[in-house]
Amino acid sequence: RHCLSWMEKINFSGGEPFLHEKGEFLGKMVQYCKVDLQLPSVSIVSNGSMIKEKWFQKYGDYLDILAISCDSFDEETNQLIGRTQGRKSHLDSLYKIRSWCQQYKVAFKINSVINTFNIDEDMTEQIRQLDPVRWKVFQCLLIDGENAGETALREAEKFVISDQQFQEFLCRHSDVSCLVPESNEKMRNSYLILDEYMRFLDCREGSKRPSRSILDVGVKEAICFSGFDEKMFLQRGGKYVWSKADMKLEW
Repeated sequence: RHCLSWMEKINFSGGEPFLHEKGEFLGKMVQYCKVDLQLPSVSIVSNGSMIKEKWFQKYGDYLDILAISCDSFDEETNQLIGRTQGRKSHLDSLYKIRSWCQQYKVAFKINSVINTFNIDEDMTEQIRQLDPVRWKVFQCLLIDGENAGETALREAEKFVISDQQFQEFLCRHSDVSCLVPESNEKMRNSYLILDEYMRFLDCREGSKRPSRSILDVGVKEAICFSGFDEKMFLQRGGKYVWSKADMKLEW
């Protein structure tokens, strides 16, 4: 725990973090980080498919920010992208979770990956209606071994857009005040990512190269192999008001 004295924020993502034990294990980690470690900010990124109201009732007090992935406000486009939840509507789940965040005092955030299927969409009206604290807009990024290359679990080449196309999308939404853009350049080396083995992942060369586990060598040594660029982290707006206690939101 002494290694965490400098730590301010932790984010749980996946895969889908609510998948294991239907979110119960995730809830316990969120509670531990907020109560035991007393971290100023604890957040989650989820596709929203497995979130239930009872999770908010049990763990909502300990969560600062919940980000839901939403790449389109058109159901047919979501089908093309693969953002589906069986018979359930992804958009219905999004609006339901938004209301739960309001009810249980969790800051609501939206993450969107801009790609060939949603590049021409205008999401201004829906984003203003949902009113997230932040709308993170990512340019589709290829990672070798993850969504590109022979060993990839899924192929994302068909989703890739140009820098110019990404800029055109941003210009179309320039009046949306909560928009925070992340191009491929900003995204690649501005995150500290730990995998399930507690290894930092270096994404600078277009793949995820793992360090040795912090459980074996400690944070100080492992972080040297993370590829983290603090200047780019600050440039992309990585430091912001991230504790709900400081956001002065109207619940």
